[in-house]
Amino acid sequence: MINYNNKTFKPVSNTENGETSNKTTFLYKQENNILTSKYSGGKIISGHLIGLVDDHGNIEMRYHQVNEKGELMTGICTSKPEILENGKIRLHETWQWTSGDHSKGNSIIEEQ
Repeated sequence: MINYNNKTFKPVSNTENGETSNKTTFLYKQENNILTSKYSGGKIISGHLIGLVDDHGNIEMRYHQVNEKGELMTGICTSKPEILENGKIRLHETWQWTSGDHSKGNSIIEEQ
C-alpha cells in the first residue's frame, strides 16, 4: 500500500467543469487505509476529502468544498497512482459532482 501521509499535491490538469487548478494545494493525511485532506486555492475557498486506500494505492473518496461563489459543492472521485521516475506520485483521477449539474471529469494531480 502507498502511504500518502504528509504528502502535498497540486493539480497539473483538469477538465473544464472542475474547480481545482494549479493554484489548489492538497495536504494528504493517512492513518492505516483512511485518507483525509484539507485543500484550498484558486476557485476553492475551503475543501475536505475522505477516502479509502486499497493495497495498490488506489483511492476511493468523497469530497466537499466551498467555492469562490459561496456554493457548497460535493462529489466522488477515484484516483489511480503512477510512480514517476523521480519517485514522486502522480494521481489519475476520475470524478463526478454529486451536486450542481452532476457532470463528470478527469484530473491529474502530482506530489510536490
